[in-house]
Amino acid sequence: MYYYVKSLQYPINIKHRNPKMAQTIISQYGGPDGELAASLRYLSQRFGMPDQKSKAVLNDIGTEELAHLEMVGTLVHQLTDGASPEELEKAGMGPYYTDHGWGVYPQAAAGFPFTASALAVKGDPIADLTEDLAAEQKARATYEKLIDLCKDDADVVDVLRYLREREVVHFQRFGEALNGVQEKLYQRNKFYMNKNCND
Repeated sequence: MYYYVKSLQYPINIKHRNPKMAQTIISQYGGPDGELAASLRYLSQRFGMPDQKSKAVLNDIGTEELAHLEMVGTLVHQLTDGASPEELEKAGMGPYYTDHGWGVYPQAAAGFPFTASALAVKGDPIADLTEDLAAEQKARATYEKLIDLCKDDADVVDVLRYLREREVVHFQRFGEALNGVQEKLYQRNKFYMNKNCND
């Protein structure tokens, strides 16, 4: 069960409209390494975990990624709020405006829409948690590139830095979960090996 708190996890107050910036930031909304993919990946992988602790980690982080999705959507919205169709066209968002108007649609910066093929759910706890470690590093790297591209807007960079820091924390938590799962599976295999040796 989820409880929705009607405020963002981190405050966002963008003072300067910039549709061109929104066009790149939207990749963290619906791109292959974005927040939508992360939240769906983790919330789906949790069912294949061997213990309640690893399930809880995936549930907690997957839920937080939904909060980050809301934040990225807010960034995109505030960066385009009040922009005319002409401004959007000039920023290279003419095709986006044609299909989605001023809505926030899950797509990558390159324009391709979100697809479930961005999700990796193997049903193997070691494979899934290793994938999650890589996913957090890809998201961190994407935020760092966005910070480079948005360095002229301190309000945007502040939010992007916060989101980048959370990716680092998630990477650490997934590392701890992977260690715990490996230890649990090793103990189980050791038990079976000893049992078979004694038969």
